[in-house]
Amino acid sequence: MVGPAGRGVAFGARPRVVDGGPRVTHQGREYQSRAEARRAREAREAAAARRKRGRHVLVAVAAVIGLAVLGGVGYLVKGLLGDDLPPDYEAGEAGPEVVVVVNPGDTATQIGEQMAEKDVVASSSAFYNAAVRSTAMNSLQPGYYHLASKLPAADAVSALVDPASRVGSLVISEGRQLHDTRDASTGAVKRGIYTLISQASCLPGGDGLPKCVSVADLETAGAGADLAGLGVPDWALAQVRSVPDRTRQLEGLIAAGSWDFDPAAGPTEILRSLVSGSAAKYESTGIRTAGTGVRLDPYQVLIAASLVERESLPADFGKVARVIVNRLAVPQKLEFDSTVNYALDTTEVATTDADRARVTPWNTYAKEGLPATPISAPSIAAVQAVETAPPGDWLYFVTIDKQGTTLFTRDYAEHLKNIEKAKESGILDSAR
Repeated sequence: MVGPAGRGVAFGARPRVVDGGPRVTHQGREYQSRAEARRAREAREAAAARRKRGRHVLVAVAAVIGLAVLGGVGYLVKGLLGDDLPPDYEAGEAGPEVVVVVNPGDTATQIGEQMAEKDVVASSSAFYNAAVRSTAMNSLQPGYYHLASKLPAADAVSALVDPASRVGSLVISEGRQLHDTRDASTGAVKRGIYTLISQASCLPGGDGLPKCVSVADLETAGAGADLAGLGVPDWALAQVRSVPDRTRQLEGLIAAGSWDFDPAAGPTEILRSLVSGSAAKYESTGIRTAGTGVRLDPYQVLIAASLVERESLPADFGKVARVIVNRLAVPQKLEFDSTVNYALDTTEVATTDADRARVTPWNTYAKEGLPATPISAPSIAAVQAVETAPPGDWLYFVTIDKQGTTLFTRDYAEHLKNIEKAKESGILDSAR
């Protein structure tokens, strides 16, 4: 159908819009046509719908987060996956006991993987879900832990953070010897490193009695011929191989400090972990080369450091180290009472004429140079004192009282006077 003549517009066709043409007003806005107004309205409605859906999503997320905070990650997983939670053991009779290790820097995920591998828990995910709900996990220390297997994840976490579960934890004090020693004055026994390792190795036994690596087994392993298998570093191999008493060959090679070892391992494996760890600790001081300035090789540095540890307080470490270096250079016998006591397995400041006359590979009254081995576990401070011994001409020193006051001199006559002061204080009285 054609409209009135001269209009040129077919029926139902869209009017051509030109500037100044017909306009449509909707909600206070002008549009060129009804179609344009409709499209604008539809766009606004779509945007409003999207905003509404966004608010619903935010509410849902907030609700899920709230559940996670209140009930833990396990609820979050369940909320997202329904009832498809990770495998977990039911409460009941636990399985065989195992030892797990927590390494420095381990995450809950890494611990969970090991717990699952050793069948402590049914799955690493179940352990993780339980671990993140435990604030005690934040204070968990690296080390070895003795746990039952086949535990519900929550019970496994509780067992892991229980201090009673930790095993293989060892503290070796500065100046400690491998073997037990006895105080000459009181008769009190000071536990040696082998005894401390044995006590730290104890695990609950099936009969209710502890199962420990014996001191005898440790001594036998420590006297073994395979020095590399015991962790002895390459810079000590030749000298350790020539030690006259095999039962003392590891003396000084287990450093003072805090240690963790696997108590389920055999005696050789335990010693290897401690000796190799100690070698790394000593090497951190630069022991491979630091002794060149005092003309000592690495093993000699270790021996000298053990003498420094046993002969003085930390404030005098440097001076005693210099006395050792100076006497070796003269050369002059060291004549340290600590080396006499070492061969006797007793401790005392003083020694007798008979004791000093005994010829042993350690008695520096009876032999020149350094003892055959270190005489104790030196501290890192003592090692560093030898490596960086301060300048000085001292050749003599003596402790003159029970407070540890020590006098140093190069002059022998003055040294004799200092000895008289020590005698007056009673510190040189022997109990033997």
